[in-house]
Amino acid sequence: MKGELSTVPLAVEQWFAALGTVLVWLQLAVIAAGAVLAWALHRYWGRYLTGVVEGRKSQGVRRMTLRSVQRVVFPFSMLLLVLAGRSILQEFETPVGLLDIAVPLLLSLAAIRLTVYLLRKGFRPSPALKAWEHSISTVIWAVVALHLLGWLPGILQAMDALAVTLGDTRISLLAAAKLLLVGTAAFILALWLSRLFERRIARSHYLSPGMRVGLAKSGKFLLLTVAVVIALSGIGIDLTAFTVFGGALGVGLGFGLQRIASNFVSGFILVFDRSIRPGDVISVGESFGWVQALHARYVVIRNRDGVETLIPNENLITSEVINWSYSDRIIRVKIPVQISYQDDPEKAMQIMLDAAQAEPRALKDPKPVCRLMGFGDNGIDLELRVWINDPEEGVSNVRSNINLAVWRGFKEQGITIPFPQRDLYVKELPDKPA
Repeated sequence: MKGELSTVPLAVEQWFAALGTVLVWLQLAVIAAGAVLAWALHRYWGRYLTGVVEGRKSQGVRRMTLRSVQRVVFPFSMLLLVLAGRSILQEFETPVGLLDIAVPLLLSLAAIRLTVYLLRKGFRPSPALKAWEHSISTVIWAVVALHLLGWLPGILQAMDALAVTLGDTRISLLAAAKLLLVGTAAFILALWLSRLFERRIARSHYLSPGMRVGLAKSGKFLLLTVAVVIALSGIGIDLTAFTVFGGALGVGLGFGLQRIASNFVSGFILVFDRSIRPGDVISVGESFGWVQALHARYVVIRNRDGVETLIPNENLITSEVINWSYSDRIIRVKIPVQISYQDDPEKAMQIMLDAAQAEPRALKDPKPVCRLMGFGDNGIDLELRVWINDPEEGVSNVRSNINLAVWRGFKEQGITIPFPQRDLYVKELPDKPA
């Protein structure tokens, strides 16, 4: 009898344990079913909203609203499904502890995804950072979820225990994670402020293009430096510990990084002395074109073929550079022509002047002139001189148009262009052999 009575509590305990396991699996099934249905709704409504945004080319507030709804369809639809399952289980007086935990997690997921999207639209970061939006949202939500579950303090303590000591400096996994998070936030904020500063400077009518570029680059460099200092100070790293690193960096600049440092400094010199500005037409060696942009390490030059050449800043400082538009954009194009000695040079010169005056890009003031340069071996050397004020549109095309007009005029007037001729005099023929 005692044995039978002693087995009753054990059986009841096993029954309750089995019942509890069933209830847990029932709540997990509700969560899984909600996740599957929410994902299906997210896929359907996502395609629908994308079609609305792209089909109607929505802009402004309407586009932002549709994109915001697209980002919270999954967490909100899953939240509604979980709340419905939670209500059904409560009607049968079933414990819903897991569902009570899932509700704030889904609310925080929706709020975080919406907040990160609105911050990205407000800061307007680079396209590379746009691709990391979902990853950033996931990381933030994971931290919030660990906090809501009460697991965050233990995880932080375990991360802080994983550390190495370098001299007097202790570096832990927690400090590295804080450095990554704080540094990323400071870096994004610095880039946003630098772009805001650059846009404000670009709208200024009192600064030259070169000065705008110089101020924008200086401001960006200063803000990024401040962001690095704030990130290191925010996690408690003593900046004096980087004195050795600074010395090593100085030695590296003296040896391996000398050219990089030279290009960087040369870039600031080009910006502030305004010798080369965006839009200038320059020639560097075999490269000819107009300056598209000035960067910290190189200058972008685009030629008439649409090819962009990246020239290091150091080359523009140490080598000879022809700036066709340094003080003004007016340049002279010389077109040499040679005529036969049997033709009238005055008539040929007038034809050349008429051809220059018919060219739309040739300036009327200074007016085109034609000069007789000399008497060559094969003909009379003439030279037409034309002024243009748009060298970025090309020089060879002007020369080609005028040469073609001169050729037509010469053909009409019967003026010939000579070719090399040689007169051969035979003084004595050898005797004819017998």
